Amino acid sequence: MASENVLELTDANFEQEILNSDIPAMVDFSAEWCAPCKMIEPTIEELADEYAGRLKVGKVDASENRAVTLRYEIQGIPTVILFKGGRLTKKYVGLQQKADLKAGIEEVLAG
Repeated sequence: MASENVLELTDANFEQEILNSDIPAMVDFSAEWCAPCKMIEPTIEELADEYAGRLKVGKVDASENRAVTLRYEIQGIPTVILFKGGRLTKKYVGLQQKADLKAGIEEVLAG
């Protein structure tokens, strides 16, 4: 990832970085071989930069991190999940428009 505001998440650091985060978080479950995942990557980076300091943004390689992928029942990628207070609040499966993700982020930040 090009953005310094996107964390590389793994089975080992997911709980600490996302579930224990004191600010809401957005996690992109993807894989290197996934074309739609590559298409959504610039959108994830833009949102990470726009919401820096208010939203923690991370990326999980679903092929490499099976425990967290199974925990959140990721069946298709890309999947983007919004978390607040360590709990899943919104889940988007498949390629998403920036406006839709942004609307979900605003809702989570406001709530």
